[in-house]
Amino acid sequence: MSGDGQGPARNPYLAADKYAVTHLDSAQSDSFTDPVPRGTFRVDPKQMPRVATGPVNIITLASTSPQYRWISSSQGVRYVDVSNGGFREVAAMNTPGSKALSQQQLDAVLDQNFTSTDQIQTAVRDDWGIDWTRLINGVYGLVDKDNRVYYTTQDAQLLVFGLKNKDRPEDGIELAGQVDLKPFLSKNATEFGHPEGVVGVNMTYDGTLIVVSNHGIIALNRDLSGTPQRIDFGPGETVSNSMAIDDKNGIYVASDRVMRKIVWTGTRLSTDEADGAWSSPYDFGRQPPTVKFGTGTGSTPTLMGYGKDNDELVVITDGSDQMKLVAFWRNKIPEGFQQKPGTKSNRIADQAQVTAGLPDPKPEFIQSEQSVVVDGYGAFVVQNIGAGGAPDHLTDVLANGPVDAPPHGMQRFEWDPKAHQWNSVWARGDVVSTSMVPAVSTTSGMVFVNGYSKSDGWEVTGLDWKTGETVHRTIFGQSNLGNGAYAIVEALPNGDLLFNSVGGPFRAKIADK
Repeated sequence: MSGDGQGPARNPYLAADKYAVTHLDSAQSDSFTDPVPRGTFRVDPKQMPRVATGPVNIITLASTSPQYRWISSSQGVRYVDVSNGGFREVAAMNTPGSKALSQQQLDAVLDQNFTSTDQIQTAVRDDWGIDWTRLINGVYGLVDKDNRVYYTTQDAQLLVFGLKNKDRPEDGIELAGQVDLKPFLSKNATEFGHPEGVVGVNMTYDGTLIVVSNHGIIALNRDLSGTPQRIDFGPGETVSNSMAIDDKNGIYVASDRVMRKIVWTGTRLSTDEADGAWSSPYDFGRQPPTVKFGTGTGSTPTLMGYGKDNDELVVITDGSDQMKLVAFWRNKIPEGFQQKPGTKSNRIADQAQVTAGLPDPKPEFIQSEQSVVVDGYGAFVVQNIGAGGAPDHLTDVLANGPVDAPPHGMQRFEWDPKAHQWNSVWARGDVVSTSMVPAVSTTSGMVFVNGYSKSDGWEVTGLDWKTGETVHRTIFGQSNLGNGAYAIVEALPNGDLLFNSVGGPFRAKIADK
């Protein structure tokens, strides 16, 4: 909820209010209302109901029925029955051309006791036969009001998955549509050295599909008919994260050096100020050695503040070596507002240095690959840069903790709408967050991260939103199934965690403990 008691409006073209899109809603808030109990819980992932797929299982998306969920995995999609405390695969379909990994193949790697990055890299290569580029399959997808999954792939395909029979899910999944987006991409290389690719997909409030690529955005009809439209970003810019969309069809996307609002007018994509569009540079830095992609923001933009009498903002962390939390005015800049010292434009409402609670001397990098978690005017950020750094990002996230010293540090801020500035509320330099996207239960007042320690292994740690106190621990132990590599933390209505593990999502049964 925002400061005036309102949150983002529900998008009528999505399957549900929450979980129907990566980062949980159109505002990309990483917030949910499902309650999660406080306390310490020990859970053996091997004993939990699990659907083996992956190795990146970014999110278990909502369906149009609360009885079922869609797993969006780098392998493809799975339809899962979550009723009566269960978590059971009903139907599955792999992405055409993807590397299908069985549970035995996944566990052959994940059951190992990792001692070196060389060991992990060899196992990933020999047992899984994949590299990190395949991991972007299905990272930023959605489920629409007709229970269809829109899914983008590493080779620039937009796929639409649906049930063969909506009344009998066990009849299976079909490929209901497909568009090859390569003709709409440029041939220019990204900052990562490969040709332009597709990052992900979102949907406007009138049901138009918006695809973000490394160098621009593309609009196309939900039924895939007609000719797509494209707008290019500036020369040399690269996008590696998704976008937020507001209920007036403003599209917020950040390249590695410029934050933009592009407007879908109902018939065309517009960068005209007269339509409400704008752009602003922000600070960027160097490529960190681990986890993060690129030199700019690691954040998908997140909307904050709703209603004409409130500060309406869009927030990211910037790309500085030691990042700042940056708020941009997402609509009209208040009359009389003066550009603040050190900012790149007066579109920036304020920016605040992130210390993540780390002591002096600060590390060379304080950076994040995660979007900003938002509840009301509160914002939460994590520090993801640890001691490791393998060129292969999959090896990197598997080593981050068991082999390499994991990253520490996180911080909670609050926006002051009267002073138009950020204030730090609390910071925890002692808590670990490796690569999983944090999320907040607004009902329980807890924000959740996934970390690792030598003593307890992998865990989900819950911090009190107001105080930062550790009030929840779900301890998975040394099992690598406790690693939520690049995925997001979720919960279920009864209070169980839905943990999107590197070896496949599972239901962590804590509600009745």
